[in-house]
This record gives sequence, structure tokens and C-alpha cells, in this order.
Amino acid sequence: MRVEIWSDIACPWCYIGKARFEKGLAAFAHSDEVEVVHRSFELDPNQAKGETAQVIDMLAQKYGRTREQAQAMEANVASNARSEGLGYLVEGRDHGNTFDIHRLLHLAKARGRQDELLGLAYRAHFAEERSIFEAEVLVDLAVAAGLDADEARAVIADENAYADDVRADEREAAELGANGVPFFVFDRRYGVSGGQPAELFTQALEQAWQGREIITPLAEDAGVCDADGACEVPPSGARA
Repeated sequence: MRVEIWSDIACPWCYIGKARFEKGLAAFAHSDEVEVVHRSFELDPNQAKGETAQVIDMLAQKYGRTREQAQAMEANVASNARSEGLGYLVEGRDHGNTFDIHRLLHLAKARGRQDELLGLAYRAHFAEERSIFEAEVLVDLAVAAGLDADEARAVIADENAYADDVRADEREAAELGANGVPFFVFDRRYGVSGGQPAELFTQALEQAWQGREIITPLAEDAGVCDADGACEVPPSGARA
């Protein structure tokens, strides 16, 4: 069975959702027969390459919030991340264009190291004070994931390398009706949106394994970053 996950490195709910999905997958009886494929989705494709801003400042400006309100938004997401055992920096993170990272992830996919690079990139971005928008940081992450440094550097330098693959993923997301991430598709039978609880992912895997028809998601109150880049926190009392 194949599970495809559309996500963006800049999306905190993708970071959290990956951890929750992996817990749900670990509880699935046929986990060793599941292929996981990560697909590209840019939350802010119009962000100029090379231009970065601090996340708190970006959130405050984009959504007309005070800096204190933006910090509170991030603190709520951080609480969800830490409940999954993930590190999360509320301050000090950069926001920028993620196209190069997605292209590098396609190289990693071709070399069988996609999941390793994605995990390292998430950790660098959300839990460590490392800017994933710097070419040499990306090269270091690629090497840590098991890729060749010169090959990774060449892909980053060539703006056309794997660009078509990224765009193809994004077109497919639109065709499937995905307007936010993370977005999980189980054997092209069942879709789940948002960073849902681990047990819901286990249930989705079980239903897809049984070959059921497409059904609506089992829950809606989960963190998701939409196509405009907004990352909502589930309402109070919802399962997050």
C-alpha cells in the first residue's frame, strides 16, 4: 500500500503531522508493507528566493497581529509539537521560499533518502537555529541524510533540476482538491487533511488496507496550513 503525503518544510503542522503519522503507522499491523512517498506543496511560492524574514515578524505583518499575538499563536503550535516529543523554537526561525528544498527532496527520493532528509530539514528548521534557506546548510543536511555533497550542491545551483517534479506534485495536489497541508492520501482511496491524532492515521491505514471506497475524513479539527500560508491551531477542546 502507498501513502502519499503533501507537505511543506515551512508548515509546522506538517512537522507535527509527520510525527503523528509515524506513530499511527507503527501501530498498523501491516506497516512493513506500506510505502510512504513525500510530495511537494509550497505554502508561499511567491516569496522571492533569497529573501527571508523572522517567522514572528512575518506572521504579525501577514495577518495584522501584534508581535505578542503572533508569539502566542506560535506558542500554541509549539505546545502541540512538544507533546509529540518534538523540539520547537518559537523565536529565531526564518521564513522564506522553499522551492530549493523541495527540489533537493526529489533528489533524495531518487537516491532512496527522502524521508531521512525531510526529517533532518524539519528538525533544523523548527528545533535548531539553522536556516534551511542557506545553500550550504541544505548541503550539510543532504550529506547527513546520506547524499553526495557535490551532487546536492549541483542540484541547488541548477534552478531547473527537479523543478518539473515539484510542479507536477503541486498540480496533482490541486487536482486532488488539496488546499492545505499536510494532506495524506492512502492508496488513492482515502484522504486525510491536517495533523490528526495518531490513532486516526492507524484507522485510515486499516480502512485503506481493506479496500474501502473514498470516504470523508474522520475528523476536521486538526492543525493545517492552508494555501495562503495560514497555520491554524485547533479550537479549544478539539483533539490536536
